[in-house]
Amino acid sequence: MKALVTGANGFTGSHLVRLLEQRGDQVVGLVRKSSNLSRLADTQVHLVYGDLSDREALRTAMQGVDIVFHTAAYVELGLVNAAEMERVNVEGTRAVMEVAKEVDVAKVVYCSTIGVFGDTQGQVVDETFQRTQKDFSSAYDRTKYDAQVFVDQMAQQGLPVVSVMPSGIFGADDPHFIPVLRQFLKGGLKLWAGGDRVTGVVHVDDLAMAMILAAERAPTGEHYIISAGDLTTREMFQIVGQQAGIAAPTEAPKALVRLVGNILDPLGRLFSWQPPLSRERVHYVYDRCVRVDAAKARRELNWQPRSVADTLTEIAQAVQKTL
Repeated sequence: MKALVTGANGFTGSHLVRLLEQRGDQVVGLVRKSSNLSRLADTQVHLVYGDLSDREALRTAMQGVDIVFHTAAYVELGLVNAAEMERVNVEGTRAVMEVAKEVDVAKVVYCSTIGVFGDTQGQVVDETFQRTQKDFSSAYDRTKYDAQVFVDQMAQQGLPVVSVMPSGIFGADDPHFIPVLRQFLKGGLKLWAGGDRVTGVVHVDDLAMAMILAAERAPTGEHYIISAGDLTTREMFQIVGQQAGIAAPTEAPKALVRLVGNILDPLGRLFSWQPPLSRERVHYVYDRCVRVDAAKARRELNWQPRSVADTLTEIAQAVQKTL
């Protein structure tokens, strides 16, 4: 099989590239000329340079390709360039889908997010759930929802596309959680906000396998939630701190966290700075709760992920070796 991975140098994309190569597949990666390629240093991926909006680059990258895995996205909360996020997440996805249809690829797997369901207010939902949240919690929330709507329209028009919807993606090289985990395992994280926040967890390699299974087995237009389960942030710290003998951080006062977010938000906008807390980030910590059931992927794709506890323990052990 010959596969194209958009965003091949990213966290999810690079793990997918490696898994495909381990299977003996030929892999093409679409990356920008400015991309950091360190994650691909030990791979044989053939790189095509171009932006998602560059349809000629997309046509070149898809030449002779059987499967397109669209993982590229602008992922960020807080103070973001909403116009750029729209260009990447919505218009970029539009370009990938339209070119894939034009060149008649056999299958497209789109990496979406459980965020498209909106705030489920703690209700555990599956793929049949219809979003009830009327507004959007962030530019990321809105752009990924709009992209998903377009992908579904393309499926109705005959594009053989399948959507996987991961929860929180974790791995030993995770750019978001690992810096926090390193600080915690060094004993330097004494205070944390939102210990009761529920987070879905999936190992990045299990997500990559789910995408390959979706390419091989899923009918056109299907959606698959990809999550090993969920737990609170406090429980997460308890699991990763157990072997190191480190207690979970103390919970920061909610009122203080909200106050700090309200103060730092306008300062960040004024100085073009991404503060550690903003109104949007505080909203995600305290006010939004998306919970999902991934039974469909287990049942229909025979997806068998490692458990949440095993995922977190494995990552913690890998990080500890680098301290």
